[in-house]
Amino acid sequence: MIDTPFTLETSFADFSKDAWLDAVAQVAQDDGFYETLGRKHHAIFLKKTKTLLVSFETISGMRALSSLAHPLGWEMVRNEDWSHLCIASEGDTWFRDENVYAFFDRLIDDGFFDEFDRVVFYGAGPGGYAAAAYSVAAPGARVVAIQPQATLDPSVAEWDDRFIEMRRTDFTSRFGYAPEMLDAAEAAYVIYDPAVPLDAMHASLFTRPNVTKLRMRRMGSALQSKLLDLDQFEAVLTLAAEDDLTVESFARCARARRDHRPYLRSLLNALEQDQRETFILMLCRWVNERISAPRFARRQKQIEADIALRNAPAGDADTDQDEAAQKSG
Repeated sequence: MIDTPFTLETSFADFSKDAWLDAVAQVAQDDGFYETLGRKHHAIFLKKTKTLLVSFETISGMRALSSLAHPLGWEMVRNEDWSHLCIASEGDTWFRDENVYAFFDRLIDDGFFDEFDRVVFYGAGPGGYAAAAYSVAAPGARVVAIQPQATLDPSVAEWDDRFIEMRRTDFTSRFGYAPEMLDAAEAAYVIYDPAVPLDAMHASLFTRPNVTKLRMRRMGSALQSKLLDLDQFEAVLTLAAEDDLTVESFARCARARRDHRPYLRSLLNALEQDQRETFILMLCRWVNERISAPRFARRQKQIEADIALRNAPAGDADTDQDEAAQKSG
């Protein structure tokens, strides 16, 4: 183990993978536990209050998305004093591993989840699948799954050609079909962009009475990082824990995208593709009143000039065209 004392405020950004594992283990052992689960998975637990976040994250994802290279759930430990159990994977495994099954069996047998008043399972992509699948271990939990896959069993999801290398992985045995594992959850929330067809197809498989689908239209295929960019990650988890996450409350969180340049560009591209000139002009005027955006400014001037030309009397329009021809000549 590394002798330097590490805390929730220490940056692990420049650590090697082994040093990173040693560091998180030291932090966890002060207030919880750290345990390896076979070759590719790790359990990191910090005990604080009676609200528990269970997150499924990849080590590479943590190190890319967190400025401190911490598990994303540590944000809730620092800011909300939540307890946190992170199941970390080395690569995208969808957490399909006998060692992970056995770990959750042991938590169930030990009554681990009974110690908490509120339990929230969270993950994105493969972690979203796992959050839904393993939530069955804590009946009454809330689940927040971003772009989850329902299964990669080719007999069900052969249309998803993004993860062909996982088709031999067993998705039919224990904790297998994620939507069915949600039946014991108090509530589940599936966040996705309906404009991403394969994500939308998986989301359709999660249709259940206790599942609310939350759409982030025009936000693309990296919604977890977008929520972090919008500074809404913590808000969404808090709303879920308090049973206040609804289509309406999520829409209020998503309003932060109005200042998110990638979203604005995506919206402009969609309007351009559909040739919606009136809406393009409205968008450009709105953006240009708020921020400096050269592309939007150029597009606004171009549309306004086109409109002025179309609305000019015939004689004036001919004159304008002649002047433009002379200048070009």
